[in-house]
Amino acid sequence: MSGKKMWGGRFRAATDSSVEDYTQSVSFDRRLYAEDIVGSKAHARMLARQGLLTAEEAETLVSGLDAVLAEIEAGTFAWDVALEDVHMNIERRLTDIVGPVGGKLHTGRSRNDQVALDFRLFVSGRVSAWTRELARLVEVLLARASEHENTLLPGCTHLQPAQPVSLAQHLLAYAWMFRRDAERLESFQTRIRVSPLGAAALAGTTYPLDPASVAAELGMTEIFGNSMDAVSDRDFALEALFGGSLVMMHLSRFCEELILWANPAFGYVRLPDAYSTGSSIMPQKKNPDVCELMRGKTGRVYGSLVSLLTLMKGLPLAYNRDMQEDKEPFLDADRTVSASVSIMADMLAEMTFVPEAMRRALSRGFLNATELADYLAARGLPFREAHHAAGSAVALAESRGCGLEDLSLEDLRGFSPLIENDVFEALRHETAVARRSTPGGTGPDSVRRQISAVSAWLAAKGWKAEP
Repeated sequence: MSGKKMWGGRFRAATDSSVEDYTQSVSFDRRLYAEDIVGSKAHARMLARQGLLTAEEAETLVSGLDAVLAEIEAGTFAWDVALEDVHMNIERRLTDIVGPVGGKLHTGRSRNDQVALDFRLFVSGRVSAWTRELARLVEVLLARASEHENTLLPGCTHLQPAQPVSLAQHLLAYAWMFRRDAERLESFQTRIRVSPLGAAALAGTTYPLDPASVAAELGMTEIFGNSMDAVSDRDFALEALFGGSLVMMHLSRFCEELILWANPAFGYVRLPDAYSTGSSIMPQKKNPDVCELMRGKTGRVYGSLVSLLTLMKGLPLAYNRDMQEDKEPFLDADRTVSASVSIMADMLAEMTFVPEAMRRALSRGFLNATELADYLAARGLPFREAHHAAGSAVALAESRGCGLEDLSLEDLRGFSPLIENDVFEALRHETAVARRSTPGGTGPDSVRRQISAVSAWLAAKGWKAEP
C-alpha cells in the first residue's frame, strides 16, 4: 500500500498497489516532461503578473522547475509510480527543492487543463518533426527524379502495362503525395496549438487568470472558447493520427512497388544491402524486409487512430480518466511514422535503379497501342474506330509474338489506309513520352516543371534539409 496522495485529503485508506500499477501513466507520459515544465513556468509567471504570486515566488518556482528539468535530462530524476503521472512527479520534486512555495504552482490550474496543454504542445512538436522529415524525403525524391528524366519504364493501371512513362514522373508522383502530407500536417497546427490552460477542471476558475498571455508565451495560436470542451477535446491528437495514417498509406504504396520492382521478375531496382536481409536457409535471398515491415507497420498506425476514435466515441463531458489512454497510441504512432519516413529517405538515396531492365519491360505489353490510336485519330479517324483498329493490330502482333513496332507497314495499313511510314516514329516509346507535355504529364518539359515547382515550394516553406 502506498502513502497519501497529493489529492488524498478526503480518503482514509491508501490506494492498493495493484490499482496504483493499473492507473499510473508515468511510465509513458514522462515523455511529456519538457512540455509540462515549460507550461508550468509560463503559468507561474502569469500568476505573478496577476498578483496571485509575488515576483520572488514566481522566480523561485521557475528556477526550481529548471532544476527539475536538469535532473530529468541528466538521468538522475527518480520517477515514482505512486505519484501516478508526470505532473505529480514534477510537482513533488519541485516542492522538495523549493519548499512550501511549490504548492502554490497549482493555483487556478487542474491536472485536466494541464495535461491537455502538455499533450497539445507535445503533439505539435512531433507533427513539426514529421513535417521536416517529409520535406527531406521529398528532396530525395526530387534528386532521384532529376537523375532519371530520360529513364523509361512501363506505367501501369490494374498492375498491367499501360503506357510508357519516365521514372522521374513515377517518383514525382510520390513527391506530390508527401508534399500533400506535409501541407496537411502543417494545417493541423492551427487547431493543435489552442491553449486550454485556464479551463481548470471543467468550469473555469474564480482566480483572475490571464490565459491569453500564457498562450502567447507558449506560441499558441489562440485560447479555448469553452472550458468544458478545452479539457475534453482530443480532436488535435486524432487529426495528427489521421495525418500520420495517410503518410503511412503513401509509404506503404511505395513499399509495395519497391517490393515488386526488387523481384528479379521485374528487376527494376537493387535494394541497398544495408536495407535488406537474407534467409536462414536460402543463400541467394535478398529480402526487402524494411519495405515489408513498413507496409505492415501501416496497420499499426491505423490501429492507433481507431483506438483513439473508439476511446472518445462514448465519453460524456467533460474530462474522463479514459483519456489517459490517449497518449500510448500517439506515442507508438509517432515512433512508427517518424522512423518510417526517415528510413525511406535514407534507403531511397542509396537505392540503385536498373534502366536496362525497365527498357526490356517496355517491349512487353504493347504500351504503344494508344499511340497508334492517337496517330489515326489525328488523321481524322473517329477515336472509337481508331481504338478498334489499334486493338486489331495488337491482336495480330500478339499472335505473331512481336511488338506493334515490329509489324510491317503493309500489315499496319491493313487496319487503316491512313497509316503511313511515319507511324514507326509515333510508335517509339521515347516519342510517346516526349509528346505528353501537358501540365503534370510525363514529358520531359512537364517533368522539369514539376521538379521546379516542388523545389520552389520546399524553398518557400523553408523546409530544405541542411546540406
